[in-house]
Amino acid sequence: MNPGVVELESIYKSYRRDSIEIPVLQDISFSIPEGEFLALMGPSGSGKTTLLNLIAGIDRPDTGTIRVAGIEVNKLSEAYLAKWRSLYIGFIFQSYNLIPVLTAEDNVEMPLLLTTLSKKERKEHVNLALELVGIGNRASHYPRQLSGGQEQRVAIARAIVTDPTLLIADEPTGDLDKQSAEDVLNLLSRLNREFNKTIIMVTHDPRAAEKAHTVRHLDKGVLI
Repeated sequence: MNPGVVELESIYKSYRRDSIEIPVLQDISFSIPEGEFLALMGPSGSGKTTLLNLIAGIDRPDTGTIRVAGIEVNKLSEAYLAKWRSLYIGFIFQSYNLIPVLTAEDNVEMPLLLTTLSKKERKEHVNLALELVGIGNRASHYPRQLSGGQEQRVAIARAIVTDPTLLIADEPTGDLDKQSAEDVLNLLSRLNREFNKTIIMVTHDPRAAEKAHTVRHLDKGVLI
């Protein structure tokens, strides 16, 4: 059996508050195969976002091993992690995290500035990503000129423009109306189905989770 795109082995994570140690994740072990669409559910404070941050190399576990595409993420140096994330991870956030003074195309181009692509090549990649998410006609618009659903499409274009190994979506429909949320979920499903993108999505919404192949639940730091 081929190893998963993401492999977690015996992950423990805690935080300290004064002299008190607060456990967040306890003995998390699972594997995500290539092309999987995984929804991660659980109550607030269950450790979902912490788990995403560990997989993406934003945070480090106390103990255990995390591999993404065969690379042991928790052993990478801080200096290399930013470059690693730009190559392997695409982020989609609830609040879009677009830069308001940049146009849609400039926002999407941001991850490519860390690559060796020429300006012309970057523009080609940006145009392709914007067309793919159905918003090519809004390339020159600023975030304030876009609806919430359009902003999230720009954010998804930014996440996929480097052709990452893994898409990580943290409550991607949390700030959207029902129709915009459905459109974004259908777009994620298409990226998974047609482009074989591996997706991990944290969500509170059972309707969003229905789009995933697999649903896992976290409760008080334990995967059930």
